[in-house]
Amino acid sequence: QVRLVESGGGLVQAGGSLRLSCAASGRTFSSYAMGWFRQAPGKEREFVAATSRSGDSTYYAQSVKGRFTISRDNAKNTVTLQMNSLKPEDTAAYYCAASGTISYWPPGYDYWGQGTQVTVSS
Repeated sequence: QVRLVESGGGLVQAGGSLRLSCAASGRTFSSYAMGWFRQAPGKEREFVAATSRSGDSTYYAQSVKGRFTISRDNAKNTVTLQMNSLKPEDTAAYYCAASGTISYWPPGYDYWGQGTQVTVSS
């Protein structure tokens, strides 16, 4: 069992930055690939970024590549999403998730946080 708690969301102007954090409970954090997803009102949950168990490999949605950076600290049981050059279309609830293997699809993840809201004003 892994419990995930996101933090760091908020309201920011277009072009600004936010840093999301996800704290995981449990001693097996390093056994999981970690992902970030987002969901805007009326839309399906979509993949944003993922990192392998070691953090050596990272994957990004085309829409955020070059602007967002995912990283993890297995000693601290945390995964972060640094978001730069934010756009209004980045507005969504952001969720971190844990999976036994890297996946770009929500059903591939076993554990989810409760989400944190990111709102980007124009």
